[in-house]
Amino acid sequence: MSKMLNRPIRVLVAKVGLDGHDRGAKVIATSLRDAGMEVIYTGLRQTPEMVVNTALQEDVDAIGISILSGAHMTVFPKIVEVMKQKQLSDVLLTGGGIIPENDMKKLKEIGVGELFAPGTTMATIVDYIKNWVAENRNF
Repeated sequence: MSKMLNRPIRVLVAKVGLDGHDRGAKVIATSLRDAGMEVIYTGLRQTPEMVVNTALQEDVDAIGISILSGAHMTVFPKIVEVMKQKQLSDVLLTGGGIIPENDMKKLKEIGVGELFAPGTTMATIVDYIKNWVAENRNF
């Protein structure tokens, strides 16, 4: 494992599309901040382009998408596509919500990181982000 950054890990937490359920995203954002990360929360009704542009502007290490609307097979591939267009290849795309296991597998195959189901402990999510950043963002 590489050494950690000389600054707090920066994570963008976003809700994409018309999914108006943001309680989980706010809980995640607060928990990541409590774990020492710098968190940018975009709020509701973001587009994939808005998310990636904010990630670029804020120089984040990870993007976390909270999705409960069932649109994960549209949202994640579009974000991956926009990240590729913007050459944002060194940023973790992760997330969670109501995502069937088969869909999680398909999304991982196109480059999405771990996806977390309801009930996942915050320690698991924090450790995953910290470990990914230590291995991939040590500059």
